Amino acid sequence: RGQKIGFIFQSFNLIPNLTAKENIMLPMTFQGISIEERKIKAEELLNLVGLEDRMDHYPNELSGGQNQRVAIARSLANDPEVILADEPTGNLDTKTGETVMNFLDKLHKEGKTVVMITHEPELAEHHAQVVYWLRDGRLEKVTRKKKGKKYVDGELKKLVRERK
Repeated sequence: RGQKIGFIFQSFNLIPNLTAKENIMLPMTFQGISIEERKIKAEELLNLVGLEDRMDHYPNELSGGQNQRVAIARSLANDPEVILADEPTGNLDTKTGETVMNFLDKLHKEGKTVVMITHEPELAEHHAQVVYWLRDGRLEKVTRKKKGKKYVDGELKKLVRERK
């Protein structure tokens, strides 16, 4: 789990008495990575999310968007194949939320699998390749994007049958 899956929590779950850099280094500690390598990787990740000037700041010294970007960087610390994002824009303003979503899109294009939970349908429809719609704990429908178009699961199956 610590190597294959990265977690982005809605409430960030940063350790308050650790700096941004130290928060990112923490998951690497459990993988036996040397402190020198952890520092280098944390600095690279903070640079990647645009927070190279906030490395030594504590969570209470950062904005919500900055804390979310630290949380994203931390989720990437062990180069996971899958990123689980629980409401990654839930505590952010619209502009910062879009920045976060664009970054998650970039990670997906680089080959990462991003699984996101959201209560914002337009966010899911715009960014996700597949959307599983749940209501009251039940799967209501599945929608998929294909070459820039959106298909409801039943329509996609019908299209496949017609092409055979």
